[in-house]
Amino acid sequence: MSELDPDLAQAAVEHCYDQGWSDGLPLVPASQPLVDRFLATTSRPPDEVIGRLAQVDREVTVELAAINAAMAGCRPEYFPVVLAAWDALMRERATTGGGWQSTSGPAPLIVVNGPVRDELGFNKAGGVFGPGFRANATVPRAIGLIVRNALGIHPHVFEQATQGLPGRWSICVAENEEESPWEPLSVEAGLPAGTSAVAATLLRTSEFVDNRHTSDAEQLLADLADTISRTGAWIFRHASAGIVFCPEHAQLLAGAGFDRAKVRSWLAERCGRTVGDLADVGKDGLGDNGVRHASGERPDGFDRLLPADDPKHLLIAVAGARNAGISMVVRLFSDWSATAVPVETKELA
Repeated sequence: MSELDPDLAQAAVEHCYDQGWSDGLPLVPASQPLVDRFLATTSRPPDEVIGRLAQVDREVTVELAAINAAMAGCRPEYFPVVLAAWDALMRERATTGGGWQSTSGPAPLIVVNGPVRDELGFNKAGGVFGPGFRANATVPRAIGLIVRNALGIHPHVFEQATQGLPGRWSICVAENEEESPWEPLSVEAGLPAGTSAVAATLLRTSEFVDNRHTSDAEQLLADLADTISRTGAWIFRHASAGIVFCPEHAQLLAGAGFDRAKVRSWLAERCGRTVGDLADVGKDGLGDNGVRHASGERPDGFDRLLPADDPKHLLIAVAGARNAGISMVVRLFSDWSATAVPVETKELA
């Protein structure tokens, strides 16, 4: 190996800033040999178009995705996961319908299943929503750089987020299949057990539910329902959500006979607010376009938040450490495709 030259590396980093390619953090310069190593991990041709945004007349190719994955700090072997995450996001109607440019500034939630979690070192246990693991950090960053550099969605230009969302390009969790009492999310989404796969959707935010206080499954679900039903996040007739259960909560529920379907059914029936509660915050009115407004004219009753008890409207995964009863409620920007994309495996030459 030739001697490292920090001054030359610094100059390359500054060059990337000068080009406007950075998300604010230093980028890895993407040399052609490095990009070629990424492209060698997939059988897909470099010029294959994998995404198009008609409103800005821009498209993403496999090669552009590889360049941005390299700049994000991914290792070449992460690239099939990046492609699967991108494909999963392209199945979300919001991503091609203005989601990237929304005033909400939604963040992708990327969930990784299967053997690839351990093969590439994805964190599935403690601090799974936090930093510290290269695969978890760089795969979503690659998605953000693709949106920025291939689709041209830059802050204050085509990206119109009012305040934005912490973690917009950093939420990637591996499911803790080993400590989950339920089948992997990818299996629920229709793929065979043991398949390396990625599911993804867009979030408006995430909120913790800390409940180490009860061993009663319905009390725990009631605590989750209260957080899901918060009026501040409710702007349309219905809304969709998700829960990334910690292993302790998931096992408590499973021990009481709750599988994923029963959890959804319980929550779909109880998540919501009375019309009176909604009138107090000016959201009791239901217009023809589905947007809530202040009315004050509806008789009291109960408005359900979730439109149905299916996976599209309540994504359920399990991740984190089994050291406390802390789970994460996530708020979906729209709904989830309820599908997962297999990660391509290709023997390298």
